[in-house]
Amino acid sequence: MDLLPDLWRQEYWLPPGVTWRDLEQLPDSERPHPKDLLIALPLALGFVAVRCVFERFLAPPIASCLGVKNRLQVSAAPSPQLESYYCHRSKQPTQVELVSLMVLCGKTQRQIESWFRVRRNQDRPSQTKKFAEAAWRFFFYLSAFVVGLTSLVNRPWFWDHRECWRLYPIQPLEKAHFWYYMLELGFYGSLLLRISVDVKRKDFKEQVIHHLATIFLLGFSYCANYIRIGTLVMLLHDSSDILLESAKMFNYGTGWRKTCDSLFVVFAVVFLVTRLVIFPSRIIRTTLLLSMEVFEPFAGYYFFNILLMVLQALHVFWAVLILRMVYKFLKGKLEKDERSDEESEADLEEEDKAKEDKTDPGGDCYWEKSKETLNSKLSALTNSCVLNNLTHHRSSVANRARKAQ
Repeated sequence: MDLLPDLWRQEYWLPPGVTWRDLEQLPDSERPHPKDLLIALPLALGFVAVRCVFERFLAPPIASCLGVKNRLQVSAAPSPQLESYYCHRSKQPTQVELVSLMVLCGKTQRQIESWFRVRRNQDRPSQTKKFAEAAWRFFFYLSAFVVGLTSLVNRPWFWDHRECWRLYPIQPLEKAHFWYYMLELGFYGSLLLRISVDVKRKDFKEQVIHHLATIFLLGFSYCANYIRIGTLVMLLHDSSDILLESAKMFNYGTGWRKTCDSLFVVFAVVFLVTRLVIFPSRIIRTTLLLSMEVFEPFAGYYFFNILLMVLQALHVFWAVLILRMVYKFLKGKLEKDERSDEESEADLEEEDKAKEDKTDPGGDCYWEKSKETLNSKLSALTNSCVLNNLTHHRSSVANRARKAQ
């Protein structure tokens, strides 16, 4: 019962010598209240609903204009035993499990491996689904960036970061920045709500960590009235995310390779500059050092900077992936996003194998026929060699007999 009051102790949230009563100098409408964060919950649900409408009615026409096409997928043959095993046990059975499935289903190992391969390909997300997700994020990031830039470009702390801490924490909260915060919180909350059904990529765990760190960062900075530095963090992140999602949209389309490549190059430059140069040298420097010109370190100071460090570590992780893509791009081998679907690399090979299996569903019969054909050719070749040698031998004997006579 005492945990909640202890959580709001002013020593955790405010600098030494500052109390919650000091914030009451601000009008009630210009002061951040922790209960305001509850607004983000209905906003998150609202974003989920709007996204469903967007992906259902708006994304398909845009995808059609860009020439987004789904790959032709082969359906796995009906098999209740294998389907049950696939859904409840494992999508990639081990060798021991394959043996038990052979006994259970009366199929050969190759037939079972082929069935699981085709079944996994069935679950692969379609191009239109991936396009719809990228398009939704693009329109949000673009809207959020425009709103954020409009509300910040005329503010003194946008140009001079020392202004982020002037008179802190007695800094009035503007209505535009309040809604900027709530919309960003609601959006990242909606991403967490949908993350289990969205396209699962190789950096799935890092994405979860990023969303949680962002939500904690926004929530804490709002309650502690770190609004000014928080708005700069959001604006900085949205700037490169716009380019990333737009590049993905054109990547899923047909005939937009040059546009996609150009957007990717611009994105790579903007990401590396904003996340690896500006973010640590300006934002983290501001919170670590410039803030100390106004107050001494306290618990909230350390917590806020730790969250920023987590984001910076994720920036480095994604920068490595981007640099790998740049390397492939410069070598002319860039074919897909490094953050591609979890099984994409293996499934490309599986797709080719599935086509082979479709040609002859029997699997083993196909290879038996190949062996028979190969054996018949080898036999014909062997017989031909034997006949040639025998003919040559007979002609040699005849020549010797004529010379002896």
